[in-house]
Amino acid sequence: LSHVKRMKPDIVGMTATTPLFPQIIEMSRRIKELSSHIFTIGGGAHCIALPEQSIREANLDAVCIREGEITLAQIADGIPLKNVSSLAYRDSDGVIHTNHTTDWVMDLDELPLPAWELFDLKRYQKLTSRLMVKNPLGAYFETTRGCVYNCNFCANLVTQGKSLRKKSVARVIEEIKYFKSFGFNELSITDNLFTTDVNRAKEICRGIIKENIKVTWQIHSGIRVDAGDQEMFNLMRKSGCYRVAFGFESGSDEVLKGFGKGGRASVKKAFDVVKMARKAGTDVLGYFMVGFLNETEETMRQTINFGRKIKVDLLKISYCTPFPGTHMYNELRRMKLINIENWEHYNVYKPQDFFTHPTLDWKVIEKYYKLAYRKMLVFNPGYIFR
Repeated sequence: LSHVKRMKPDIVGMTATTPLFPQIIEMSRRIKELSSHIFTIGGGAHCIALPEQSIREANLDAVCIREGEITLAQIADGIPLKNVSSLAYRDSDGVIHTNHTTDWVMDLDELPLPAWELFDLKRYQKLTSRLMVKNPLGAYFETTRGCVYNCNFCANLVTQGKSLRKKSVARVIEEIKYFKSFGFNELSITDNLFTTDVNRAKEICRGIIKENIKVTWQIHSGIRVDAGDQEMFNLMRKSGCYRVAFGFESGSDEVLKGFGKGGRASVKKAFDVVKMARKAGTDVLGYFMVGFLNETEETMRQTINFGRKIKVDLLKISYCTPFPGTHMYNELRRMKLINIENWEHYNVYKPQDFFTHPTLDWKVIEKYYKLAYRKMLVFNPGYIFR
């Protein structure tokens, strides 16, 4: 607020995931109290999933319902709101309109390089956790957008679209050099599908090695276990990758198929791919969940046993959460099992009592969630040793 007072902006943009959307509500209210003339626009996963509802709940002037680079530039250029594509907005009479939605940005090479010069990066140096960044200063880095898969708990189809859009290898290498020039030493790849195109992943690694770019990096998002080979992991390690995250999710092939990740992404494949990553010398981060719609007590026990056996160096366990925009959320709404829409409750690390699970009592799911942490982490000698 003090920054808004000092800067006196024409436009304030705010972005949020679902559990953070109440912060947009509060910020928007406080900003409008400072000046009703400031144009407030929301973006991010939650606003994209529920654009008109977000405008009403947060009293926003507009919501960007696709990627923001072009839309925000058009607004800043003063183009009339009715002519701005991929925008929901409130007119002077308070009526909400939703404009024509354009396609996603298909050629990511056309986007400008990130404006790192606008940040005082020294402020971030002392706030860096060793668990998150091995070689400060680090930041998130994208090479692709979108996903070709269809997991029912994932909102990516709404927020990035059902297609894999890739920056060229040359653009990625250029951007890494640019990234380094500002003092960054580590990048965290946020792509949903960095290794889906295995040959492209290898070429990026070869480019880093050929250009002798001294950078450490990790794959922050959980990649699929059915994409990659030993050569790829070896090249990743040689080019500076020291940690790779996998979205294991469940120890039950039945559950994996039920939420849309079946086929080649099996429990056996998870063990195989971890062996390859560890052989190359990279740490392994594993993501697990309990509470899928087709979950049973037996499948949660299978996940716990799987998590105890698979050789990961870090792990995170969460509740499967029906975020707006996902097939899971839409299915539960259809079944009238969403109880409240208090967005602060939509937290992957808290019991999800805001909806009724179709087959399990929440006390049972919570019991196995706590049991998973105890057995997979606290009372797991192999994990502690690693």
